[in-house]
Amino acid sequence: MAARTYRIGQIVPSSNVTMETEVPAILRARETVAPERFTFHSSRMRMTHVTAEQLKAMDADSDRCAVELSDAAVDVLGYACLVAIMSMGHGYHRVSQRRLHTRTAENGSPAPVVTSAGALVNGLHTLGAKKIALVAPYMRPLTRTVVDYLGNEGFTVLDYAALEIPGNLDVAAHDPAELPAIAQRLDHQDADAVVLSACVQMPSLSAIDEAEQKLGKPVVSAAVCTVHQMLRSLGLPAVAPGAGHLLSGAYADTPPQVSEVTAATG
Repeated sequence: MAARTYRIGQIVPSSNVTMETEVPAILRARETVAPERFTFHSSRMRMTHVTAEQLKAMDADSDRCAVELSDAAVDVLGYACLVAIMSMGHGYHRVSQRRLHTRTAENGSPAPVVTSAGALVNGLHTLGAKKIALVAPYMRPLTRTVVDYLGNEGFTVLDYAALEIPGNLDVAAHDPAELPAIAQRLDHQDADAVVLSACVQMPSLSAIDEAEQKLGKPVVSAAVCTVHQMLRSLGLPAVAPGAGHLLSGAYADTPPQVSEVTAATG
């Protein structure tokens, strides 16, 4: 019997060029160790600069994207902009996931919805992390928004680096090889985990394993956490080589987000 093929839908900012490379890369690596296969489908929301105004306008466009992707009967949707969700207020990832799932159901192709913001929260909880350090490409005020959002979800952010890169394409051009050294400079000794990229536009996948070796603790990114939650929302073991401890197999069968379970079943 041929292995099932799953359609992965992504709601992507128009200037994001990373999520459509890192998510497929992780799942292609999974295909080397598991039978399932994946195809990838995107719908885009207009955004060129990471400002509060553009993020709010972009988020309003996410409903259209969810409907478009449900036209393709995707099996899961990923909302690929962490700070857009977090800038809308504490806990907004739950609101977004429920609303976008409703749009897919109204269109006749209900699918669970994973936001990168919610996936990061759930990924850190899955690891049992309480204290974290993180790296983000945003300007300092938006980085503080991320820190405060995570604080509201029960995490203590011991230290963070705001790289203050204003242009979204410039964020995508940041060299991931620089990230382990940036993370090492953080006050991470008492951290349970380190977020190497709190942004799905800043590439980090190629540096995850190196950072874990240098820091001696679990290292995640928003993209890695998104794949973990996508796989769990599909009922698949969340495992992929080369993507750090979260996808090592140690957390292959952990529950998905509560709101995703509601989406998948309701």
